[in-house]
Amino acid sequence: MSPITTVLFDMYETLVQNPHNLWRVGVQDIIQEQSLDTTPELLWEEWTLGETEFRDSRVRPGVPFQSYFQGWRDCFIRSFEKLHLDGDPDAASRSFIKFISHRDPFPETNEALKIVQLKWRTAVLSNADDDYLLPNLELLGLDFEAVLSSEQAQVYKPLPGLFSQMLDTLNVTPGEVVYVGDRQLEDVKGPLELGMHPIWINRSDNPAHPDLPKPAYQISSLLELPALLENWPSK
Repeated sequence: MSPITTVLFDMYETLVQNPHNLWRVGVQDIIQEQSLDTTPELLWEEWTLGETEFRDSRVRPGVPFQSYFQGWRDCFIRSFEKLHLDGDPDAASRSFIKFISHRDPFPETNEALKIVQLKWRTAVLSNADDDYLLPNLELLGLDFEAVLSSEQAQVYKPLPGLFSQMLDTLNVTPGEVVYVGDRQLEDVKGPLELGMHPIWINRSDNPAHPDLPKPAYQISSLLELPALLENWPSK
């Protein structure tokens, strides 16, 4: 009998498509909405610099938690000042969140999850704000036993707090839980350090980063997941 009772899923680029290059469209929408005198390329370049800094700093010790809305708003403040634009950073951040709240699932997502949910408990754990995560889950049309966002937990992956809160919510031990995600840092290192079993969904067959933990299990499609769980090795 499989020792795995519970499967936790990352959301973006795991269940639904959210490639970073698509975000340029959201930036272009903001320029049009606010009639800003700039190009999508310039605003994207400046905003991305701030967004990268936000992602890097948010897991450093002593850094206060910021939601994506707050972090992205600060990125727009910085970008508008740098480009001398009279823009509304709050409205820009709200627009960007609305833009991300409608993402299409991967072609195999619904089929694979319906199979998984026949035998295992499932939940979603994501670095996200509820304002875009929850609408995306509603569009997905699947029921999960629990949903936990970084905004709710006030902590980001790969820090252990987000994973620990979900374990407490479901009343499960780390050893009986699989975490499926697309990022080696957040979705492999994080759960592995807590004693969970990470499965890296690597659709593009990217090489593993040598300085990060390599997952014992790797899949290229969610349709591979049911068989892997069914034949989970006893240790």
